[in-house]
Amino acid sequence: MSDLAARSGTLHSAASAGAEPRDYWLILKPRVMSLVVFTGLVGLLLAPVHLHPLQAVIAVLCIAIGSGAAGALNMWYERDIDALMTRTRDRPLPAGRMAPGEALGFGATLAVGAVLMMGLALNWTAAVLLAAAILFYVFVYTIGLKRRTPQNIVIGGAAGAFPPLIGWAAATGTVGWLPLILFALIFFWTPPHFWSLALYRADDYEKAGIPMLPVVAGARATRIQILLYTVLLWPIALAPLLIGAAGWIYGVAAFALNLAFTGLAARLLIERGDGAARVMFKFSLLYLFLSFAFLVIDRALA
Repeated sequence: MSDLAARSGTLHSAASAGAEPRDYWLILKPRVMSLVVFTGLVGLLLAPVHLHPLQAVIAVLCIAIGSGAAGALNMWYERDIDALMTRTRDRPLPAGRMAPGEALGFGATLAVGAVLMMGLALNWTAAVLLAAAILFYVFVYTIGLKRRTPQNIVIGGAAGAFPPLIGWAAATGTVGWLPLILFALIFFWTPPHFWSLALYRADDYEKAGIPMLPVVAGARATRIQILLYTVLLWPIALAPLLIGAAGWIYGVAAFALNLAFTGLAARLLIERGDGAARVMFKFSLLYLFLSFAFLVIDRALA
């Protein structure tokens, strides 16, 4: 065991076994969960089959619980490096407010419960996709990639791209072209989103020994990669138009959003300092939210 792990073990052995309800909420990563729930809901709303309202609520609840479970398991595994980073050191586990066993048991119970509920209440296609998302995030991204390669976000981004597929499958029991496009949109959106954050949090990642791209390749190489990924997003974002799944309302919005995203990436390549990276990170969240929202608006007004 490394010195880092040894120090972490000492820290967490002293953690209180009586975490407060708020701590259980925080280890679910509620901000991440909100985005996951939204993109999963959009997949559900765009599906050609309309669920009974109670079934729709259960589907969204399962997606939320599954996302929270993955977040809890992620925090359980990363409690050592979270203790070293300014952004994460006040989380329940590194701060000593929750014992590791509590987080592990809580996350595992929620994961199993969410998958079983999805299968029994909706269908097993959606349940398998939900299980795949949780397992991919925990085992492939968190355990397998994050500490080993600067491509952690590129490959690991697939975990966050599952929700539209899950939502669509909950309604239809199948997977279609539109949710696959939405999967690809999130997948290619993830690197510029997280790398822009990593640009102004590089010191934190370096201190924790996480090989994020700015730490390994430098800021300029990261800025170039961010610009390239925003360019790659163009054909994916416009693909719903090409397959007839969206009309001019979405088309105009997608064009404007991608123009702005690419423009901010070009600005990031030119400017130095944290300001441009922070703007890029914040806009990336708005970009994804509005891209999905306009798909729903376009469908509703068609």
